[in-house]
Amino acid sequence: MTTQRSEPAQNADERTMLEGWLDYHRQTLAWKCEGLTDAQLRTASVKPSELSLMGLVRHMAEVERSWFSRVLAGDDPGPIYYTEEDRDGEFHLTEADTWEEARATWQTEIDTARRIAAGFALDDLSEGRSRSTDEPFSLRWIYTHMIEEYARHNGHADLLRERVDGATGE
Repeated sequence: MTTQRSEPAQNADERTMLEGWLDYHRQTLAWKCEGLTDAQLRTASVKPSELSLMGLVRHMAEVERSWFSRVLAGDDPGPIYYTEEDRDGEFHLTEADTWEEARATWQTEIDTARRIAAGFALDDLSEGRSRSTDEPFSLRWIYTHMIEEYARHNGHADLLRERVDGATGE
């Protein structure tokens, strides 16, 4: 695999470290998908689950959009893959769905997230509010949550990749 991952410096300031760990986990998901065919990337874990590597990437595109565009910036560009009728649409793949499209969409959302976050300090509060508490989120909280979200799904990606072709790794 050729995706380069770099851990953040151990003595970085807080923002650099948070952004570094988020990028590390983004790179880990890309690494787990590298070198596979569209069919392999669409391969579900085990029935009845529809969880696949391509589905995870599409899900993370939705998550990036939700937390940075919708919550942090207060903009609502709408969903990418899901609908009101199909709330898990990012995981419902067809033969027409391609890695090229999923990866490009995900990268676009990452680029948008970086651009939006650059305009906020760690303690700045989001425009959007929590559905449960009606409180805004700090950028620090969003970064921490995104690291957790990627880390959890990278664990899924480890298992999915091993099922697809036997590849294992951190």
